[in-house]
Amino acid sequence: MPARRVAVLDRPTEQANLVLGGTGLARADERRFALGVLNNALGGGMSSRLFQEIREKRGLAYSVYSFTSQHAGSGQFGVSVGCHPAKVPEVLALVREQLADVAERGIADAEVARGKGQSRGGLVLGLEDMGSRMSRIGKGELAYGEVLTVDEVLGRIDAVTPDDCRAVAADVLRRPQCLAVVGPFAESDFTAD
Repeated sequence: MPARRVAVLDRPTEQANLVLGGTGLARADERRFALGVLNNALGGGMSSRLFQEIREKRGLAYSVYSFTSQHAGSGQFGVSVGCHPAKVPEVLALVREQLADVAERGIADAEVARGKGQSRGGLVLGLEDMGSRMSRIGKGELAYGEVLTVDEVLGRIDAVTPDDCRAVAADVLRRPQCLAVVGPFAESDFTAD
């Protein structure tokens, strides 16, 4: 359980920023590839579910995306949104609705395919940048004790199934969440959440 469920930094800003999230997967967890695909499908780009629902269909946010990171003993999964302060209650409700829906039903096969495509594309594009290549190799050696070839990583991404994404969503998205908000709010504005 998070130490604090809600943290608000009251600032007279024209844009509110919020992050809703919780624990994710440790870096050695083999489900990290499924979580990466899920993350891309849920909030990893312009075709993602959160971007389409919150920004494109409703025009409620300037930016909306999900993120994940893995560490030695745990990890994190979250959603970050920048929007007008007046839109925060509606945006927060929509984010929670989407996370609950994905935790309950998973993502569609087409979303899994898009998420896998984005994961593959990001890896291949990273090969164009020497810093990204060296970072991937260094991280593999230091964090995982092995350096997977590009083909091995692509194979692990390709092996992710819709059922894998549903299972990891049911686990990670049902974990306790905390909320951080920067904007013209008081912590009491979010205590019922």
